[in-house]
Amino acid sequence: MLSWSTVRERWTGFVGSFIALTLGVGVLTASLVVFVSAQPAVPDRLAGAAVIVQSPAGGEDAEAYVEYVPWSTGRAEELAASLRAVPGVAAAVPDRSFYAQLVSAGRPIGDPAAGDPLGHGWSTAALAPYRLVAGAAPSAADEVVLDAGYGLAPGDSATVLTATGPRPMRVSGTVDGPGIYVSDASAVALAPGVRAIGLVLEPAAAAETVAAAARAKIGGAGTVVAGDARTALEPEAVSRTRWLGTQLITVMVLLAAFATVFVMASTAALNAYQRRRELALLRAIGATPRQTRRLLLGEALVVGVVSSAAGAALGMLAAPWLGDLLVRAELEPAGFTPSPSLLAVGPAVLTGVVVAVTGAWAAARRAARVRPLEALRDAAVDRRAMTVPRWVFGGLCGVTGLALAVLTPMVEDGASMTTAIFSALALIVAITLFAPVVIPPALRALTLPLRRSATGEVVRENAGAAVRRTAATAGPVLLTVGFAVLILGMVKTMSPAFGGEDARALGVDVVVTADGTPGLSDTAVAGLPGTVLSGLSTQVFVNGKTPSDALGVVPGAVPVAGDAAALAAGTVVVADPRWRPGDTLRLTFADGEIVPLRVAASVPPEALPTPLLLPRDLVRQHDPSALTQTAYVRGAPVSAVPAGLGVLAQDPLTYSSNDDEDGLVWIFVLVMVGMSVGYTSIAVANTLVMATGDRRRDFRVLRLSGATNRQILRMVGTETALVVLFGTAVGFLVALPALFGIRSALAGQTGADVRLILPWPELSVVVAVCAVLALGASLLATRRTLHRVQPR
Repeated sequence: MLSWSTVRERWTGFVGSFIALTLGVGVLTASLVVFVSAQPAVPDRLAGAAVIVQSPAGGEDAEAYVEYVPWSTGRAEELAASLRAVPGVAAAVPDRSFYAQLVSAGRPIGDPAAGDPLGHGWSTAALAPYRLVAGAAPSAADEVVLDAGYGLAPGDSATVLTATGPRPMRVSGTVDGPGIYVSDASAVALAPGVRAIGLVLEPAAAAETVAAAARAKIGGAGTVVAGDARTALEPEAVSRTRWLGTQLITVMVLLAAFATVFVMASTAALNAYQRRRELALLRAIGATPRQTRRLLLGEALVVGVVSSAAGAALGMLAAPWLGDLLVRAELEPAGFTPSPSLLAVGPAVLTGVVVAVTGAWAAARRAARVRPLEALRDAAVDRRAMTVPRWVFGGLCGVTGLALAVLTPMVEDGASMTTAIFSALALIVAITLFAPVVIPPALRALTLPLRRSATGEVVRENAGAAVRRTAATAGPVLLTVGFAVLILGMVKTMSPAFGGEDARALGVDVVVTADGTPGLSDTAVAGLPGTVLSGLSTQVFVNGKTPSDALGVVPGAVPVAGDAAALAAGTVVVADPRWRPGDTLRLTFADGEIVPLRVAASVPPEALPTPLLLPRDLVRQHDPSALTQTAYVRGAPVSAVPAGLGVLAQDPLTYSSNDDEDGLVWIFVLVMVGMSVGYTSIAVANTLVMATGDRRRDFRVLRLSGATNRQILRMVGTETALVVLFGTAVGFLVALPALFGIRSALAGQTGADVRLILPWPELSVVVAVCAVLALGASLLATRRTLHRVQPR
């Protein structure tokens, strides 16, 4: 096969494409392995229950996370009793779970996610099933059974932190699984509401048979699930964590795909351009345009198949590392382990092959139009770099990029970042397509000071004449600098903008948040000095169906102003236009009880941190595990806040700048900028090596004209520096429209002036890396070429 022979003989020209595509497929494979593996799972504490009965689902939006309306204690016991009578059921156990953490050395151990607590009634251990390792089951209110991994033994004293505060308890036994287990009587007080009843089956019972009988028994009071359908019980907090991880994986895949296609297309175009005399000779001996296209596409197919196979192997090796990184970044739940599958690896390999062929398609079509007379050309001068399709697509991408930049402030808050990224991508493609008309005048302007020397004049004319070579080298630099300016500038501009907004809105002296716990206990809040504004976070179901977040506050001590002060016992303040003052809302609380409340006031949605404001005592009465997420202190400095379990006190500005989401944003930044620099190192080095190797005739002419090796090296180094300077300047320019759009969006969200901030130290490092890579590759390739060039 001619294509295989060409790749084998000219392998140095395909090294960059091979590496770029291998890394791209590797990233895609690892990401897909993680994505496919990150599917919902049955909670460990319910894994031993072959059949599970769920409480009724609440919510009207099919795209939202499903929430389940809890049964009350009486209703749960009634249903459990009826389910125990189903043939094949050995036990029907209500799952009672509540917030609890073990305290060791004055600090809470672990950090349970909201919706996935560690505290359970002792009966729940049979649903895992977890067994006693030592000691006995808890029977008294002050007894507890702990995970043996905590290192405590029966008879030891332990402090367990609950929503109300720390409780001294005695360890009655240990189990071989995670959790903190209290007596069933204590669990009823701590978790009166039940959302699931697990059925432990007799050895000979069939799960589907029991499930069918259970459905007939409970009717519409709940939903019966068995087998893989039990994954529906995965806590919402875990599902949201998986969703965040998926967003990062999606961005990685998009960036890898864009950069890979960009590099492949650029390399293929340069390769075809350098081989125009060879292709012209083929045309001269009778090769048709179709045969020429088949040759180049066949070469791309060979590179694509080999690179995709290598990339798939690399991705499978990297998947566990990526999974561990996501777990440590809290973007996947603890214990997550990715495992390769054909469903993940197959699409990655196929995508790699398609990307390789697609990247070479435009170059192959252009090469097929090479005329036989091109074989007689000696000069590497670009005569007609712009074609009609190039003008059309370049113009469309440019208009699209500018339009997206203008639309960035107008889209929803969550979509502004995505819109800005696509704006920069479109502008990068546009400027790359317009390179033949942009590069000559730009380089002539940049090289004006060089006209005083002969070497400088040669540099000036070389860079302006060989537009394709210059564009292929500047493209990867443009891509990296453009992304770095966009992403780093976006993060640096957003942080102080939102930080200033939070500080102005709070108007307090101290912000107290949880440290190592999902929230603040009642004891921690009670120990705060000054005037404390806080609320218990809970979830209720309006009219028995619609889930809604709510905040329980002390009437008269509300962290908002206006009509919300009308809150009183037996009333609710709403921030939802569907409900008006005087309406009666029937709220189902966490304990499954239904309480009718009168709407005392209706305020704008932005006036409250949650849609519903309730009396604090009412929330605590019906939700024993409710925690305070944030407490605001007025009239006392940070130093006056006493140390407590899980308490972190900060001034408002520090609190605003230490948002948990900043860590996620910086992960995005590091991944995207790091990947861009990685692709740049491949593309710049490859294109410069290819371009330098093709200049043997130029170097021979210079040597015959009297130029020394040092002068030629200086000429090539100056050309490379000019290309890096051009790519850097254009990279800044293509990112600025998107950044101005982001600034306008932030100004609209915060209602204040927002200053555009460019992180010059970080950007200088990115540019320096590009320059070092480019200069190193070009000078090393030139030295190697000069050793082979002998003047004749």
